[in-house]
Amino acid sequence: MQNVTEIERKFLAGGEAGTPDWSKLIRGSAPTVQRRALIATYLDTGDLRLSRAGITLRRRVGDAEAGWQLEIPVGKDSRQELRSHADGDVGDSGGSPPAELAGLLRSVLDERDLRPVAAIGTDRRLLRWSDASGAELLTVVDDRVTARKLPGRREQHWREIEVELGPGGGLQLLDRADAMLAAAGIHHSPDASKLARVLGDRVSHPARGRHAARRTAGSVVMAYIGRQVAAIHRSDVAVRAQLPDAVHQLRVSCRRLRSTLQAYPDVLDRTATEDLAQELKWLGAVAGHARDLEVMRARLSEQLHRLPDQDLLGPVQRRIAIWFAPRQAQSSVALLAALDSDRYRALQARLDVLMQDPPLTAAAARDARKVLSGRLRKAHRRVRRHLDRAPGNIGADRDVEWHEARKAAKRLRYAAEAATPALGSAGARVARRAKTLQDILGEHQDAVVSAPVLRALAVAAHGNGENEFAFGVLHGQALASAPERDSLAVTARKLDTAVHRLGR
Repeated sequence: MQNVTEIERKFLAGGEAGTPDWSKLIRGSAPTVQRRALIATYLDTGDLRLSRAGITLRRRVGDAEAGWQLEIPVGKDSRQELRSHADGDVGDSGGSPPAELAGLLRSVLDERDLRPVAAIGTDRRLLRWSDASGAELLTVVDDRVTARKLPGRREQHWREIEVELGPGGGLQLLDRADAMLAAAGIHHSPDASKLARVLGDRVSHPARGRHAARRTAGSVVMAYIGRQVAAIHRSDVAVRAQLPDAVHQLRVSCRRLRSTLQAYPDVLDRTATEDLAQELKWLGAVAGHARDLEVMRARLSEQLHRLPDQDLLGPVQRRIAIWFAPRQAQSSVALLAALDSDRYRALQARLDVLMQDPPLTAAAARDARKVLSGRLRKAHRRVRRHLDRAPGNIGADRDVEWHEARKAAKRLRYAAEAATPALGSAGARVARRAKTLQDILGEHQDAVVSAPVLRALAVAAHGNGENEFAFGVLHGQALASAPERDSLAVTARKLDTAVHRLGR
């Protein structure tokens, strides 16, 4: 199976749109031009479970990349594409991808059958720029698309342009192509993919439109929850495929969803979601253990690199590898076991119920700005309470309060993210200021939890006849770590101001 990261932007060209003079894109470099005719059959479940999660599964013919392709978005302009040339079936009434791809999808599909949902034909004009060494800089794909939903015969036609960054190119090339397309009257596509354009409103989850006639608290909160449920599904596949940052994204999605359930009990009945929140805490903790080991290992290695050479006594990096490698392997096995467990399957079923029939309260039908801003103020008071309780002296009591303040700031941040579509820049400002406070306190918490690990590393080094001095230096730094109080106070006051302005 081939794993490819693609960084690209999609544009929709109307009937009157022209074509930029691409010869001016890179001075002194002319593109190679190719024509291709592609045919792709897209598969999904009857309820479009993959499409709702932003996952695309297709079988394509017509070029060197022919075969099965599984796409997962991993960033604003980037996606991970997993390609397989193994055998698989696509029939009129069903489909079966190769085992290596089917295995990645097993939890998301949860024994649901796959079926063809769209057929898309593409007349492609491909322009590719390379540097003197042959490294690809940029690719522009100009597609004339003919598509239809399956089953069905009604065809859709449009022109779409994709600009993809090559391994040797920089983001400035993407921006330059973006500007040239805009000058030609061609703008960013509102659809994430060709399939999303074909399926249209079918991809929208029924719960998201429940209060769509006006911006109610329920519609705003459920839209955010829907994005986190989709992110959990994507992260499930990404973790199984061992994609970079997948474990972190899984944990963050669990935290965002759990924080939203806890922050808005007057929108979603807390008694109906409390068990789900606990299960999200469980999954986030399993993913968190793996992620914490990854982050701590990188942090300690970086700190050792910053020490003077005369302090780096003994095989310190080797000792770190010996200590972390088996623990990381064990945590990875535990996470995959959790994703294959009946408990996780039950959690997925609960998420389905939440989206299909959310336990909305009477307040969910009220104006979003009033309801959500009130909850943000309450979440902020919790942050303030822990900051004010933190004693001025160094010690465990202070560290506990700062840790609780950090968790409260994280909950406030995620709640503000959910509310931003209704609160606009005021909500975004609260989320941004809460994140800054969370980062400051998080840096200290990282130092606190690293202290016992550094002691264990020093003991292990000593027991093996190695010099433990470097670990002792870092241990001392960890014990003395604390955010600069004036900076912490300023950050907290900025957050206070941002929350106060919510009422304006």
